[in-house]
Amino acid sequence: MTAAEPADSYYQIRPECTDVPNTRFKIKPGKTLSVRKWQAAFTQEGFLDIGKTLSRIQRGGIHPSIRGEVWEFLLGCYDPKSTFEEREQIRQRRRLQYASWKQECKQMFPVIGSGGFITAPVITEKGQPILDPLVLQETNLERHNLVSLSISSIMIIGEDSDFFKELESRGPLDKKVIQWMLTLHQIGLDVNRTDRTLVFYEKKENSSKLWDILALYAWIDNDVGYCQGMSDLCSPMIMLLEDEADAFWCFERLMRRLRGNFRSTGRSVGVEAQLTHLSTITQIIDPKLHHHLENLGGGDYLFAIRMIMVQFRREFSFCDSLYLWETYGQMMWGLEYDPEMYSLYEEPEFEGERTEGSSKGKPKSIKQCGKYERENMKNGGKSNAEGPLPISVFLVASVLKDKSSKLMTEARGLDDVVKILNDITGNLDAKKACAGAMKLHKNRPRNSTGEEP
Repeated sequence: MTAAEPADSYYQIRPECTDVPNTRFKIKPGKTLSVRKWQAAFTQEGFLDIGKTLSRIQRGGIHPSIRGEVWEFLLGCYDPKSTFEEREQIRQRRRLQYASWKQECKQMFPVIGSGGFITAPVITEKGQPILDPLVLQETNLERHNLVSLSISSIMIIGEDSDFFKELESRGPLDKKVIQWMLTLHQIGLDVNRTDRTLVFYEKKENSSKLWDILALYAWIDNDVGYCQGMSDLCSPMIMLLEDEADAFWCFERLMRRLRGNFRSTGRSVGVEAQLTHLSTITQIIDPKLHHHLENLGGGDYLFAIRMIMVQFRREFSFCDSLYLWETYGQMMWGLEYDPEMYSLYEEPEFEGERTEGSSKGKPKSIKQCGKYERENMKNGGKSNAEGPLPISVFLVASVLKDKSSKLMTEARGLDDVVKILNDITGNLDAKKACAGAMKLHKNRPRNSTGEEP
């Protein structure tokens, strides 16, 4: 029998990064979805047997060499009932749409698509250009060899630069343009911090690609725009899908599921409902821990917000987090798969509000759904007003229960709680944690109508 193959070689770590957690996920022949099994899942016309594919993914994840193209189906980019020809037409149409949006952004801010990105503010909140030396270096002025010049010389060049002359010549900027341009440097700062241990990001062009996609998404998503954490979600897409437009659409489909987490006001955060459910679940499964956290001032469970926002990207190694996403995670790409997702996402296509929530179409085949979605259907559809609870809520509860003793004895304040949870980075067993989450979900409390409280 062929031995399991480590997956680390597909996501190389920079040699100087010696404290990176080891990957636990292994490619297991007969369990992991292989290239051969994936290709055999299609008919001659291109129809995909999604039921068998999901079953294989839930047993052993996806082989890294085909992960990108499989994700396109799991995230709803393509309909499994479409043909090869139909998908190619959709792909080309989307690439043209992406190119059009990118050109629109490039006309407003020429650094888009230039191979670079910025990490310092370029305008004030009133829309006035900021002549900062770092900005001047980053806004395509390398031809002046600024590294060898003094700050005063850089400022003189900046005042004469085409970029700033163009910006000033436009007159008062539209409010939407100002808000967008104010986020560009924050995106750049986050890009610089995202997956820095990977060899992939030693090439600036890859970091630039990540910045371009996030900047473009911030422009077209009028409601949410860009928020910290999105770079962690987008990074795997550009590593797995060679074409930038394809990576963008994969990320956009992911955000259809998760953008509610990033929607916030001055009084609430997007994941507030999930944190409330987490509090309720913890109170039931471990009342002493819940009481202890409340006494420490953590009854709102905001200390768990990062786990939910960035989908455990920082609690597991890069490779393990991808395995978690496609097999167990909140996105529940395998377990929560809904065959109506493609039709639901295609209809609005950026016209007005993006669609979120459950679909309303023809009755779907339970065999084509993921395990978690099948259970939800058997329970009569939605389990509460916001739809079924994402499994990640139970995953966090499982982690808290596993660390209950340590939290009870060592946490004397919220800072201790955060430190204990941060210390688990790279030391979590994905399968064990997820098995605990599924057990909690199966035994979750229900009211007299069978709904979750």
